[in-house]
Amino acid sequence: MTPDAHPEFPLDPALCYLNHAAVAPWPRRTAEAVAGFAHQNLHRGAADYPQWLETEQQLRTLAGRLLGGAAAQDIALLKNTSEGLSLIAQGLPWQAGDNIVSFAAEFPSNRIVWQALADQGVTLRLADHRAADPEAALIGLCDSATRLISVSSVQYADGFRIDLHRLGAFCRQRDILFCVDAIQGLGALPFDAAAVNADFVVADGHKWMLGPEGLALFYTRPEARQRLRLRQYGWRMVEHAGDYDRSDWRPAASARRFECGSPNMLGVHALAASLALLLDTGLEQVAERITSRTEHLIEAIRAAPRLSLITDPDPERRSGIVTFAVADQAPQAVHAELMRHGVICAQRGGGIRLSPHFYTPDSVLDQAMAAITDIVASNTIPTNGEANVRSR
Repeated sequence: MTPDAHPEFPLDPALCYLNHAAVAPWPRRTAEAVAGFAHQNLHRGAADYPQWLETEQQLRTLAGRLLGGAAAQDIALLKNTSEGLSLIAQGLPWQAGDNIVSFAAEFPSNRIVWQALADQGVTLRLADHRAADPEAALIGLCDSATRLISVSSVQYADGFRIDLHRLGAFCRQRDILFCVDAIQGLGALPFDAAAVNADFVVADGHKWMLGPEGLALFYTRPEARQRLRLRQYGWRMVEHAGDYDRSDWRPAASARRFECGSPNMLGVHALAASLALLLDTGLEQVAERITSRTEHLIEAIRAAPRLSLITDPDPERRSGIVTFAVADQAPQAVHAELMRHGVICAQRGGGIRLSPHFYTPDSVLDQAMAAITDIVASNTIPTNGEANVRSR
């Protein structure tokens, strides 16, 4: 562990971990929570199941705080972001001629679910988030047949931050449903579901929330929740879950109606511990530290020869993601070389995506940038043309 490392993150000092926009490492307390849960299962089985349910309720409460004070009853715990978006897409009552508006560069999860409605006569209209006024470009695609706007709070490839307040206000004025894929912002930037007039918010826990894969938060505004037809059924989504002898049933009034079966209790214990760390640290402080680290990377990239910034440098548009390109060099080859040197990052958006978190030491940023500049200066990376030939 490096001298300035955070005690919750004893990462291998040989690694520069800058990949929180993909899969984040767990905090120490999360690993300990999982180990404790496993130990309890080993020795006591489900004898303490009521305690597990308390942890589950605690997770909903913590998630509500992360969402700006949302009620625990408005939050469902799902498998992933794609499941939440699919529940919306398959649950709303569409009519032929309806349309949905989004951005062209959205992650496939926030595109395919809407495109799959084509057989019902529903179309997906896509705006360019790199337009001079992206919110205006998106709003300009809306008309009287627009039923939903679905956008990411932060674009996954280049970290572009959308003005959710502006879009949410427009949706509320026009009676258009507003869906936010918050996976690239929740846990990194302050978020208030009510303030942005979100009807639906979906976010998996394994990125900026520092949790495990396989567990996502699904917020639904109560009025909007009633508009979703249920497509999945089971013992847990009913109002009187646990009353197994009851022959009549109705869906739970809360967001639990979207949880059809047994919960991911292992994931519940893990994500509860991770969210507790973020909230103990303070969401504003987390955001300030991430902003400081992305500013550090942006300045270093701008100063480095042959590197060009893809991420928008405007402070109002930045997030925890910094993406850059290397002149005349294929991003696939650059990425492979960086990973070989222990710089854990991703290839996205035509370049290299770096994504530090609040705990990432400045020394790790400097070490990563040194590796990047050394690799670029070595001229050992194939050019775009050479990489294309080799890929064939």
